[in-house]
Amino acid sequence: MKLTKSVQICGVDDAGRGSMLGPLVIAGVSIDKKKVRKLSQLGVKDSKKLSKNKRELLYSQIISIVDCYYVAKILPKSIDTSVSKHRLNQLEAKYMAKVITKLGPDTSYIDSCDVNPKRFGLEVSRLSNNKKIRSYHHADSKFIVVSAASILAKVTRDRAIARLRKNYDLGSGYPSDKKTINFVKNYYKEQKTIPNFVRKSWSPTKKILEEIYF
Repeated sequence: MKLTKSVQICGVDDAGRGSMLGPLVIAGVSIDKKKVRKLSQLGVKDSKKLSKNKRELLYSQIISIVDCYYVAKILPKSIDTSVSKHRLNQLEAKYMAKVITKLGPDTSYIDSCDVNPKRFGLEVSRLSNNKKIRSYHHADSKFIVVSAASILAKVTRDRAIARLRKNYDLGSGYPSDKKTINFVKNYYKEQKTIPNFVRKSWSPTKKILEEIYF
């Protein structure tokens, strides 16, 4: 009897890129191509289209179905260093390559943060030494393996923020949230420093410092 070779398909996505605080999370899943339909049967879709409770439920179901998964956190200090060098996309490419290298799939689908998805894919391919990288905008809504990765990334990110909320009233962490802005502003006024979980390179953070200084 002829055995068919298992073909591993990988999806990689991020969560928290636009946030003022907390980690930028990169997650990847690898699954046998023949099992991908099981993700559809679970109701896996882009994490942004799911409720928090649904994401939490799917998180455990996804990791029980996929053959392998890996989640990496990029801390604010590393983000700030890369932003100062105008290399945030390169930092994300580096971590996506790290995830893909850990998983060792045959083909990977990634959600591009670069305006040029082909360029981003080539960079991830170079860093991971893997030629079969498929890079797209909105890959989390086009490919279910990327949707699954987006759920793992989002849940991991949400859990990190929830841990911070145990000690700080910091809102969602995004610059569109007045509670987040006020938290950073008031913290700096009282402590004369910025918390290490806040991204100092972000424009809203810089604006707060400038307003207080001048």
